[in-house]
Amino acid sequence: MTSSVYPAQGGAVNNTKAATFIPEIWSDEVRAAYENSLVLANLVKKMGMQGKKGDTINIPAPVRGTATAKASGTAVSIQGNTEGNVPVLIDKHFEYSRLIEDITETQALSSLRQFYTSDAGYALAKQVDGDLHGLAKDLGNAQDSYVNTASFYCDASTGLTAFAEDTVTATDVFTDACFRALIQKMDDADVPFDNRAFVIPPSLRNAIMGIDRYVSSDFVSGQPVQNGKIGNLYGIDVFVSTNCAVSEAGADNTANANDLKAALLIHKDTFVLAEQMGVRSQTQYKQEFLANLYTADQLYGVKTLRPDSGFILNVNA
Repeated sequence: MTSSVYPAQGGAVNNTKAATFIPEIWSDEVRAAYENSLVLANLVKKMGMQGKKGDTINIPAPVRGTATAKASGTAVSIQGNTEGNVPVLIDKHFEYSRLIEDITETQALSSLRQFYTSDAGYALAKQVDGDLHGLAKDLGNAQDSYVNTASFYCDASTGLTAFAEDTVTATDVFTDACFRALIQKMDDADVPFDNRAFVIPPSLRNAIMGIDRYVSSDFVSGQPVQNGKIGNLYGIDVFVSTNCAVSEAGADNTANANDLKAALLIHKDTFVLAEQMGVRSQTQYKQEFLANLYTADQLYGVKTLRPDSGFILNVNA
């Protein structure tokens, strides 16, 4: 599909390409497609900033206290105030636009409208999810790299092993024992048991489906599920997403020609999505083109909120 920067005509939709557009239908369908396409964004903490001014939201990050023994006749022990703030910069503004000619609105099929509204919602959702997946480099000791203290892989000989570049081979595949060891890492970090999720690339889904115990009724319930959800492992919901980031390109890995992707074992508070403006749809008539310009856009920011509550499992793509 060709694109152009307005007012160039290269990306205009003519009567052979598009559909009948009604602004209200466009808006509703874009929002519906957006919500239906989100995966990771549905699993993280969300903060609404609609109608608020400023480019930064400060999210409280309280530190857990400890219980203190109370002796008879003594005063209570006051917990130290060690709360901090995590600033989230609202710096991501993305849009999706189409220029629809008058003749198109008169003659085109309505089914094509649904394609473009679905495409707009999908494109915006993919961008948000991709930005959240990119935060994995800030987990653990926050090295801005996939080589950090929260990053692992399944070594064929030693099981769960700290990830390093030029290390993972094609024979280092996902195993049940490796996943259990990763869950223990999360348990040892005192991450709450509720609101955990495992987000995996399609290649890992394929590997999981090859393990007999993972295709039993205990894993796949047959009930209606959330976007991307494929089952549950040891009480943790499993989701598949094509947006899992490449943690090491095959061209850069001397041990393996395959790309590696970062599957994420996270808690809801691992990442935060702050939305200052949700998906918005607008239209403006452009007389010079005898066409309507339709744009869907959103304004948001993402940040790692609790870097000690999420873990990366690097797997072959």
